[in-house]
Amino acid sequence: MSCNPIRQQVGLVAVVGAALAWSATVAVAQQAGQWQTYGTENGEWRSYSGNIAGQKYSPLDQIDASNFEDLEIAWRWSSVDAMVSRTMPDGSEWWAPLETIVESLVEDTPNLYRKRNLPRPGGMAATPLMIGGVMYFNTALSQGVAVDATTGETLWVFNPKSYEEGTTPMSGTFRQRGVAYWTDGEEDERIFWGTGNGYLVCVKAQSGQPCPDFGPDGSGMVDAMDGLPRAVREDRDYLNALLYGIHSPPIVVRDRVIHGSQVADRRITKEAVPGWVRSWDVRTGEHAWDFHTVPNGADEFGADTWLNESWRYSGNANVWSFLAGDNELGHVYLPTGTATNDYYGANRPGDNLFAESIIAVDVETGERVWHFQAVHHGLWDYDFPTSPNLVDITVDGRDIKALVQVSKQGFVYTFDRVTGDPVWPIEERPVPTETNMPGEYVSPTQPFPTKPAAFEYQGVTIDDLVDFTPEIRQMAIEAVRPFRLGPLFTPISRPVEGGWQGTLMRPPDGGAATWGGAAVDPDSGWLYVPSRNQAVVISMYQPDPGIGATVEYTHGASEDDQLAGRGAGPSRTGALMPQGLPLLKPPYTRMTAINMNTGEHEWMVPLGNGDRIRNHPLLRDLNLPPVGGDGVGGPVLTKTLVISALTAGSSTGGPRLTARSKETGEELGSVDLPTGAIGTPMTYMVEGRQYIAVAIGGQPPEMIAFKLP
Repeated sequence: MSCNPIRQQVGLVAVVGAALAWSATVAVAQQAGQWQTYGTENGEWRSYSGNIAGQKYSPLDQIDASNFEDLEIAWRWSSVDAMVSRTMPDGSEWWAPLETIVESLVEDTPNLYRKRNLPRPGGMAATPLMIGGVMYFNTALSQGVAVDATTGETLWVFNPKSYEEGTTPMSGTFRQRGVAYWTDGEEDERIFWGTGNGYLVCVKAQSGQPCPDFGPDGSGMVDAMDGLPRAVREDRDYLNALLYGIHSPPIVVRDRVIHGSQVADRRITKEAVPGWVRSWDVRTGEHAWDFHTVPNGADEFGADTWLNESWRYSGNANVWSFLAGDNELGHVYLPTGTATNDYYGANRPGDNLFAESIIAVDVETGERVWHFQAVHHGLWDYDFPTSPNLVDITVDGRDIKALVQVSKQGFVYTFDRVTGDPVWPIEERPVPTETNMPGEYVSPTQPFPTKPAAFEYQGVTIDDLVDFTPEIRQMAIEAVRPFRLGPLFTPISRPVEGGWQGTLMRPPDGGAATWGGAAVDPDSGWLYVPSRNQAVVISMYQPDPGIGATVEYTHGASEDDQLAGRGAGPSRTGALMPQGLPLLKPPYTRMTAINMNTGEHEWMVPLGNGDRIRNHPLLRDLNLPPVGGDGVGGPVLTKTLVISALTAGSSTGGPRLTARSKETGEELGSVDLPTGAIGTPMTYMVEGRQYIAVAIGGQPPEMIAFKLP
């Protein structure tokens, strides 16, 4: 383990705190009695991941290998974002096409939106819920929707009109991923979601009307920015975008609704809104607690890991992805992001708790139960892209309530979710520290799980370059010559004339595992994780202090390009091969099955043939095996199948939905999708028929459901 005294102190306090908090949690659970479940009972899909444990599993088996290819489209629902309304000065509602509404808003407020980032419907990445024959989800513009789960007929729409306030935070512009459900087990049923402009919405599940007892003035909404440091609703960043939003679904654990946030990553300031995780009473909207992912005082736990008191201005460290929870234990689990800024940390020296950490929090009090930091002083944007998977496993004869977290680095971190003890050792190992970034602090060690083995390649060497032919291999060698190569956690570097032009980083900042995440079978304890094999070079530049920059370096295109409306620019580039050839050896995407009872990989298979690559003029005559590269969409598990969406391989060469054997990874069947999937699939049963639903792209995007004839 590291000899870093800060790290040693943190670990010691965490163990003591876990023991005390566990005693308190047990007492609360014993007093509370039974809590409502939010899972896949009775063919329903009550949480974003099927249940609040993040498993993405349903025991349904009507659709199986023998009939998967017989699936046909049951219904298609088009996003209601194409036609919206505006609240007029006299209180009336003016309905018109989205483009017309936006034009009128801009006419009244010329600087309302960031150039080239006007409201658009394309970011409908939601995985729907299904309760009682009704499907619930939200659209890119933060509208909540209920549809009939058998026909796709719209039952209600609630529009909080978040688009009237401006462009949402730049890391997730006009994008929504789902909603949450709560019931008292009797007649009160509620749907919750966050908006792009930072409100938490509560509506009645039956009607879509605002919950009159939730939030002020019967609005059914609370302002999630209220009370956050450096969060001023009227302020905008240098790209003229909002400072704070909620793009991923909240989670309901016991009678608390808890959410993370979206805080823009691309920053020219060291100051930012902290990504505190916030909790509210499900009935009243009363604020329950905040978990300070960035400390708010010198006496708070973890403040000594922010040297020079950098916690006073630093932000981010938000949960931009998804949460998981355990009703019985009374825990909610927080997978956090990188602190400001993603790739340059000179203004925040130290390990920076609780950035890039997993934290178990008591849902009743908001107190930390245990934590683990996966990246010390993050410089690679290796935040957690998805929720933990909670599953009960048996390791060496010992029953364990486990938390399994996949990562951008390609690691699987496995803990006893009660105590926070690693199931298998996690070692602090030396990592490269040489950097040409001025004033940068680089942690000398990083945590490495000893088991399971990484599910994706890490770092880049010459031996990793593509070698389909000697000529192609030489192309690859020439392509990487200007870039720094090295193992995982090699520091980011700035371009220098006559020297490095950047660091080739693998996995990329977008991750080996992505926000689609993994699925786990509660019966077998097997974990299924899609991943990608890519390398990137992060572009670093010096922003202009004249427009408010307070950091020496940041990433992406310059503010001149950004503010001129010339696009976001390349925040990431590659060591580019000629003619679009791949740089690295395949597979380029794959799925791995890991037995979490043993920590061993059971199988790995490429995701798709990779025909786009195989049919390249320089490769088509080589008789290559399947190379993957056809997407890394999130999986859903049934009793017998692993189901996920791919971008290619349909009967017309386009996108498709695939079914694989859980035991071997063999592809057992597929059905064509009209357009590519933009959400993670789910499955449900109504009136004795099983359906599979997924959000797909298009103009406008759609929710589509399949069933057997």
